[in-house]
Amino acid sequence: MKKNKNIAILISIIICLLLMMASAYKIVNWYSDTKEVKRIKQDINKHVKSNNNIYKIDFKKLKEQNPDTVAYIKVNNTNIDYIVVKGNDNDYYLHHSFKQKPNSAGWVFASYQNKIDGTDKNIVIFGHNMRDGSMFGTLKKVLTKKWYNNKDNQSIKLVAEQGTFTYKVFSVYQVMPEDYYIQTDFNNDKQYANFLKTIKARSINDFGISITKDDSILTLSTCSSTGKERVVLHAKKI
Repeated sequence: MKKNKNIAILISIIICLLLMMASAYKIVNWYSDTKEVKRIKQDINKHVKSNNNIYKIDFKKLKEQNPDTVAYIKVNNTNIDYIVVKGNDNDYYLHHSFKQKPNSAGWVFASYQNKIDGTDKNIVIFGHNMRDGSMFGTLKKVLTKKWYNNKDNQSIKLVAEQGTFTYKVFSVYQVMPEDYYIQTDFNNDKQYANFLKTIKARSINDFGISITKDDSILTLSTCSSTGKERVVLHAKKI
């Protein structure tokens, strides 16, 4: 019995050591990945110039580094200030950086179903909810009264090769994971109008913005802090 007890204790110690090593590896890996993301952002933001809310993006230089580059997005009073990429699916940039290297922080990316050519009804952009506030780690701020009651925060800039576009926020909320709010294609005007009505009604705040089937929108999405829900923002192109 004593021998069996000692073996059990030894196994428990080994398991604890293995768990500690795995945790240490994850921490080191997270630190390394977030440090690399900051370095990449500093590097590519050299190609982003702004003056009095007018943005000039050197898409040629950015595409030389990553041909998946499609846009730049800026959300006031958050850390969302990123070059946006678009892959062949909605999985790749969950696990790869702008440099297309494996990275747990991923990158900010548009739905592969979007065209980003001015014809999209709903441009959907994703990013991880990073604990250090990078990527879409500060998107949760849009759910606070302090953020959405500030008029300056309600205007979002999206710069594509076709030009600079301003979007006005009309809905912010949390929802369980679903495919509904990230639809990019609609069968007809009635379906799209019902879609807009539904996502506007979900908002925790009334922004006083009217929206019709003739409008196009921008959707930002990330995980909530618990990971169980999604934080969502919708804005109308004006």
